[in-house]
Amino acid sequence: MNKLLTVVLVAVLAGLGFHQYPARPEVENNIGKAEQLDSIRPQPEQSETQKLYDSLQLQSVLNYEAFEQAMAGYTSIPAKNKDILTVIDFTLPSTEKRMYVLDMKRKKLLFHTIVSHGRNSGEKYATKFSNRHGSHQSSLGFYLTDATYQGGNGYSLRLAGLERGINDQAMARAVVIHGADYCSERVIRATGRLGRSYGCPALPRELNKPIINTIKNGSLLYIYAGSEEYMASSNILKNSATKPTNTVLAHHERTAPVRSQVSGQAVN
Repeated sequence: MNKLLTVVLVAVLAGLGFHQYPARPEVENNIGKAEQLDSIRPQPEQSETQKLYDSLQLQSVLNYEAFEQAMAGYTSIPAKNKDILTVIDFTLPSTEKRMYVLDMKRKKLLFHTIVSHGRNSGEKYATKFSNRHGSHQSSLGFYLTDATYQGGNGYSLRLAGLERGINDQAMARAVVIHGADYCSERVIRATGRLGRSYGCPALPRELNKPIINTIKNGSLLYIYAGSEEYMASSNILKNSATKPTNTVLAHHERTAPVRSQVSGQAVN
């Protein structure tokens, strides 16, 4: 008798435990509506700059903001050679590869290498920038590459700074691309950083000539440092048809003119 009661009780409990209760109609309706909204909600479309960044496969190599700002100049500056774009990212330490030479026609990264900054711009990191003669600091912004020559540092490439008060003294200051023994992995291993220039973006000796020959005669070069002062001063960024989406830039558009640590003077 006890066994029979036990069997009956187990059967009743099992029936209660596996009973399926129907979902409430309002719950089913809400789930259906959510699925329907997800299926029709438009996905955000990528910008042309983002598409190009992806096609160049720069995601793990080059800071997107640096590329985006470089593209703002690339699309608005009438450079003679639009096939090549060079970006230098001075937010990176000198121990890392921070110069990028891009083939815009074939969508290919041609060179990725270390590059030196000015001796008074900082030690391992470049944090101070100037357009002044004798400052021995690097200058930010957009440049057009000019002609080559043989000088005290060997084969060199003149740079024409395009931004008044920011880098337009580059030619007069002899800020050029050249090779240097202090720009090498050997120096990094020995000192923990690269040697520094008088303001020139100096390259490893073995890459100097091939890079110069690739970018010479009218291609665009952009030196980036994530600088709010530069962004506030750069008319090229502010007036570009494809402005960077950085909210800091939008903020500085409302507060210009400002006194910039980059240029050392008010820029209108």
